[in-house]
Parts: sequence; C-alpha cells; structure tokens
Amino acid sequence: MAIALGIVASRFKLFTMPTGGAITPFSMLFVSLVGYWFGLKYGLTAAVAYGLLRLLISASGIVSLPQALLDYPLAFGALGLSGIFKDRKWGLQIGLIVGVFGRFFFHLLSGVFFFAAYAPEGMNVWAYSASYNGVYLSVEGVLSILVISIPQVASALKRVKVMTGEQ
Repeated sequence: MAIALGIVASRFKLFTMPTGGAITPFSMLFVSLVGYWFGLKYGLTAAVAYGLLRLLISASGIVSLPQALLDYPLAFGALGLSGIFKDRKWGLQIGLIVGVFGRFFFHLLSGVFFFAAYAPEGMNVWAYSASYNGVYLSVEGVLSILVISIPQVASALKRVKVMTGEQ
C-alpha cells in the first residue's frame, strides 16, 4: 500500500526540475514509513521495488544501465534506510533525513558521471550536481518532516502502525 501511495504521490509534481527530478507531495515519506514500521530488511525491499516501479513508469532520461541503477533502485532504495531507526524516538524523522541523504548521494553520483554536460561552463561538476539535486530533495524532505511533526499527523501515523499489527 505504501508503494502504491508513493507512486500516486509521485505523479503530482509541485515543481519539476529542467532535466529531471521533482518536488512531489510526500512520495518519499510513504516509502520511508515501511522501513520505520517494519525494519531495515522490509524498508530496503519496499524502497528498491518502489525505485524499480518509478523506473518503469518514468524511464525518460535514461542514458545507460549504470545511470538507471543509480537514479532508480539505488537512489530510491536508500529511502529504506529509515528501517535503521525503527522504534526509536524521532525515528521516522531521522530515518527520513538519512533516506533523503542516501537518495541525494546516488543522484549526486549520477549527476557527476552521467550529466556533467549540463553543468554551466566553468562550474565544478560536483557543485553543480549537489546544488541541482539538493534543491528538490531538500524541499520535499523538509516538507515531509514538517508534516509528520504535526501532532495530529504523528498520532494518525501511530494509529495506522497499530492497524498493521506492528506495535
């Protein structure tokens, strides 16, 4: 269900970057919930599956198999790192931050190795890739953290977790 919600949320783009990447309403959050609720193994499995589905749905901009692996199953798979923080106070927030940084790392590498030609002349390709990917990932990450930090949302997420059978 979380993967499906993430896919649906990813289709609503609040802002799209010129050569790929977008700010979507909480698509990363839905995927990170799996890890936070069920642990690292399930989180990584769900997040990699989510990345593969995203690849199948939006395969434009693929330049090679290594780039596709970096930008989809590995980058989105990093969201499953939220499972490291299962059952910890502020675990969802911390897990989401770690997952976003993991996703950023893989997109950064992809930008450096496969999209360096888009960097403005004279600009360091690492700085370009970091700023490009950092813009949309940080905005969506901050929005997600703000929403899950609202007491009513946090309470609702706890109730949903109980309904999953995970206490």
